[in-house]
Amino acid sequence: MAPDSFGIALVGTGFGQKVHLPAIRDCPGADVTAVYHRSLDKAKAIATTHNIPFASDSIDEILARPDVDGVSISTPPFLHYEMARKVLNAKKHLFLEKPITMDANEARALQTLAEHQGVKIAVNFEFRFVPAWMQLKAMLEQNFVGKPRLIKADWLVPGRADPQRAWSWHASKTLGGGTLGSIGSHAFDYISWFFGPIKSLQAKLLTTITERPDANTQELKAVDADDSCTFTIELESGSLCQVSLSSATYNGPGHWVSVYGDRGTLILGSDNPKDYVHGFTLRGSQFGSELKEIPINPAFEFEKTHPDGRIAPVTRVFKEWVTAIQNNTPLTPSIVEGVESQILMDLARVSDQEGKTLEVNRK
Repeated sequence: MAPDSFGIALVGTGFGQKVHLPAIRDCPGADVTAVYHRSLDKAKAIATTHNIPFASDSIDEILARPDVDGVSISTPPFLHYEMARKVLNAKKHLFLEKPITMDANEARALQTLAEHQGVKIAVNFEFRFVPAWMQLKAMLEQNFVGKPRLIKADWLVPGRADPQRAWSWHASKTLGGGTLGSIGSHAFDYISWFFGPIKSLQAKLLTTITERPDANTQELKAVDADDSCTFTIELESGSLCQVSLSSATYNGPGHWVSVYGDRGTLILGSDNPKDYVHGFTLRGSQFGSELKEIPINPAFEFEKTHPDGRIAPVTRVFKEWVTAIQNNTPLTPSIVEGVESQILMDLARVSDQEGKTLEVNRK
């Protein structure tokens, strides 16, 4: 590692190995200096495979190292809060996967602790850094559609549609599983990013696959985490937004955001079920003319891509984080955006339980 390099410890080695590790190594001035796994043998094997200098089954041991400036956490959500507290108490910077915590109280506590310790938390809302999404954001700011009359977000994919897919933490509400957390957290963030604050929402959460086989015994285990969600959202601007999310839709149409305004229409979407970044296009029209594909500003295009589309935008989030730390400048997406998404997820759960529309309370 170069003397002025920003050293990052990898905590979470599933998504962490697949996405965080290559993203960090594409980030100028950063490198992975340590890796954690609850099994020391596995930690050492991962370190050997990826040429990581240090491996441990102790987060405290990793946090004590001077070559660790920041930590990326991509473990299951139920582990985030206590792990993140350790990182922040050690005055290390934090890169945190979403959903960031199990509820908004935990999220706010991390925000307060980070402010007290003088460290920065980045939250991995990577859609903000996908070229076609950046183009949509720019055109909304240019008033291409005018005032939105109706906004629709549909994210319908088959990732967990097969009931024979083995039970994991994704199937458990108490472990942080469910579609609301995995993709609803993104949806709440990008709706706020594109269109401004959410005023109220009504939610319906469904568990359509109620049992999955145990990976070892093949015995069926109960599933209580949602796999499908719908939301009716009123924005503070007065616009209406309808959202449908599911990870259990065979031949689902993919991920689409449609904006219908008093001046025109913009439709962003991808029907690629195997990669949630590659394949997005943006089409638009004004005053009822024919929809046409809109070219992406070359300034928004990725500098480098990978077969796994997730790596390039996550690299951009890491760059934002490292740059903000090194220059002591504001950071987005940060814990602020993470708290907002968590507040909205909490409200969605209450709305589902009570069966009514609820106003957003951010206090």
